[in-house]
Formats: sequence, C-alpha cells, structure tokens
Amino acid sequence: MSQRRRPKRGSQGFGPRKRAQSQTPRLDSWAEGSGAPKIQGFAGYKAGMTHAFTIDKRAKSTTSGMELQVPVTVLEVPPMRIAAVRFYTSGLDGLKTAGEVWAQDLDPLLSKRLSVPKAHTEASFSKYDGIDVEDVRVLAYTQPKMVKGVPKKVPDLMELRIGGGTIDERTAYAKGILGKEVGISDFAEEGGFVDVVAVTKGKGFQGATKRFGVRLLSHKNSKHRRGAANLGPKRPGYVRGTVPMAGQLGYHQRTEFNKQLMKIGAEGAEITPKGGFLNYGVVSNQYVLVHGSVPGPTKRLIRLRDPVRLPKKVIKEVSVTYVSTESKQGA
Repeated sequence: MSQRRRPKRGSQGFGPRKRAQSQTPRLDSWAEGSGAPKIQGFAGYKAGMTHAFTIDKRAKSTTSGMELQVPVTVLEVPPMRIAAVRFYTSGLDGLKTAGEVWAQDLDPLLSKRLSVPKAHTEASFSKYDGIDVEDVRVLAYTQPKMVKGVPKKVPDLMELRIGGGTIDERTAYAKGILGKEVGISDFAEEGGFVDVVAVTKGKGFQGATKRFGVRLLSHKNSKHRRGAANLGPKRPGYVRGTVPMAGQLGYHQRTEFNKQLMKIGAEGAEITPKGGFLNYGVVSNQYVLVHGSVPGPTKRLIRLRDPVRLPKKVIKEVSVTYVSTESKQGA
C-alpha cells in the first residue's frame, strides 16, 4: 500500500526566521485614509483573553439574529502622548525626511529611549511652508507607568501616520495635537476593523519537528528521528532554504489583518476577571475587545493600524451583550 503524502507545514512566506530586532513593531505601509484628518495607528498592552456574547448581524448566516459566543482579546490602551511632528518629501527612491518639530515638557524617561532633541517653538513650523511636503506623521509614545500590569516605566516610541484631508489640513491637525494626549477614540470607533501588529511569543531554538511539523522517521532510522530525512538533491551543491531545519521559533513580528474592535470601554474594572488576568492583573485604563486572538504573550506591546486591505463588504455594527469575568486562575 502506498504511503499517504501531505505537504510540509510551515509557511515559506516568512524569512529569515530570526528573532525580531525590537518588541516595538515597525510598520512599512499605511492605508491611504479618507475623511477628516486623524491618526492612523495606536498601541496598547495585551492583558489576556476571555469570551463575550454578541448578536450575529450577518443577514445570510444560519445564526442570523441569534446570540453567539466569540473569543475576544483584551488590550489595555491608556492614552498616548505626541512627542513630535515629522514631515516627508518625495524623492527618487521614496519618501525622505524633511525635518521634525518636537514638543515641550516631554516625559523625562523618554531620554532613556533616545537622545531627545531640544524643544521647538510655534515658529518652527514656518520653515516647512515653502517645502513640497508629501506626508505628515507624528512620533507618539506610550505611558506604561499608567498600566499596573506592565512592569516597566520607559515609554515605547513609534511613528504614526496622519491620514485624511489635504496636506495643509494634516499639518494643522498634527500641530493641534503636538505635546497633547490622544486616546483610542481618536483613532478608531467601536465596530471598526484594524490590523494588529505584534511580536509573537518566543520559543527559543527548536528542532524541525516542532518548528515545521515534519513527520517522525521510523524507529529503525539511524541516529535520529526528529529531522528531515533528506536535505535535498545533489545539485545545487548547497542545502536550500526550503528544507525544514532547526532554528529560532517564535519572537517574530507578525501582522494579522482585519480584526474587529468588538467594544471600546473606559473602565477596565468592568471586564477584569475575578482575581485579575493571569500574569497581568487588573485593567485600570481604557480597554478594547478585539475579536479573536492577537500575537504575543501577556504584557506584550500591541500596535493597531487602519486596515490596508479591508474587504468591500464588512459589517461594522456590533452588539456585545455579555463579557465573561469568571476567574481565569483555575481551581
């Protein structure tokens, strides 16, 4: 009887499979944006998961109008503060930085993240009036000292794009929020869709069986069972990257597209389980419930972004009727 075959697990779309350079994810692309100017990104901290009940709004679903139980991830999203405004011009090889305008009275701990430039005045914006500005972005930093479940105080700095409106309207909007706090409501609304970017849970150096799911060799095999049976043909004279081999597993930056914000709340105590979230504790700031799971362990920084490839037909209306607060501590 012939042996059944199946494709090797493990996507070849990611490479190299090495540890992420930073726990703060980097974003290379943004949605175009429409409507009034606004920030196109935000950040929060993963508290844990629970389940909620919601009404199915899909008209053609077999459970339309019925109450469904869905898994949700809780992100604590305290307000972020805008540190600087950055202008970009268009060059032959893409966008080029034209300059920055930094705010006053920044968090002193931000100096542990980078050498903070001197503060600028209102007149600093005038030198960019005659420049053909292509894009306007802001540098925002988190405030982890407001979060009880995250054991750090040094802020995480990241770049957020200003989308919507004209360049002059974006500049005026960025000038208005410079040095001020922005909340999750300035970025998204309840029922909206976002892209979630984070660094996954690290699992260290692992073998090919756990890393790619290759089948175990026969117990009669010589020397080893948990490796690839063949490293490839004689030509080319090297082992190709498609061969499953041991290496780093986890701690990679990954993006999950089109995750729906089921609920945006102001009081974290209303969704904190009895005894707090495992390895996190009590949610004490604003929070969002994201449909499904997101990458990374608890306490990990999670970045949110406007969806870059949102489907044409989406249902943004949500109705959460119940969020479980049963203890996650176990028996």
